[in-house]
Amino acid sequence: MPFAAITYDIKPGCEAELAEIFGNFRRVKSDRVRGEGGEAAGRILATAVFLRDDTLVRVIEYEGDLDAVARHMASQPGVREVERKLKPYLTRSRDTDTVEGFVATFRRSLLRTVAQISVRDLSAAS
Repeated sequence: MPFAAITYDIKPGCEAELAEIFGNFRRVKSDRVRGEGGEAAGRILATAVFLRDDTLVRVIEYEGDLDAVARHMASQPGVREVERKLKPYLTRSRDTDTVEGFVATFRRSLLRTVAQISVRDLSAAS
């Protein structure tokens, strides 16, 4: 399963506030991701958030189409709430108020994947 990581440029010294924001995160209602026509387009398997100094990284393990995953996330109330609450702590604003803005910001914030290794890859090759 692939992973995606997106970054947030944040003000240093607000780690406790950010931990609280993500600690109160409302999970998405379903892991199922639908395409623009309603067809199955993937799943969100897991997420994790990491924080140090002025960098916050959200890692997403997913199946399927990453653009569909981003569109799905953009429409989730919990994700929209987190994005709204993060605004005062960002050093660079993020246009995440619309689905289009969220997807464009998601793409700009995406870290390049250098390597992904999983024990699942080993069992699939056997």
